[in-house]
Amino acid sequence: MTQPLSEGDKELSALCDSVRQLARKGGYAECEKLIAGAMGRHPHAPQPHNLMGVVFEMRNDHMTAMKHFRAAWSLDPTYLPARHNLDNFASFSAKSRFVFDENELQ
Repeated sequence: MTQPLSEGDKELSALCDSVRQLARKGGYAECEKLIAGAMGRHPHAPQPHNLMGVVFEMRNDHMTAMKHFRAAWSLDPTYLPARHNLDNFASFSAKSRFVFDENELQ
């Protein structure tokens, strides 16, 4: 049986959805504001760092993106979106698109 989501998990899930929608429309500055706020409220969560990595990768700032993917993975080595993004963007030719959250891995 699945545990109900905590308020923090609900907020992080909503953040992922908001960032996905904004980023796909090119609203990178707004994404960064939302993510930075979430980093302050959830300093031990990998999701904000993974999302920031995605935004920087979309802006073609590969080095900064990789730093955030590594931060997300180090905060939670079981968080698969960060691992996917690290593996995918560590090579010179990305094998697939970035992953915003767990829903895109199913």
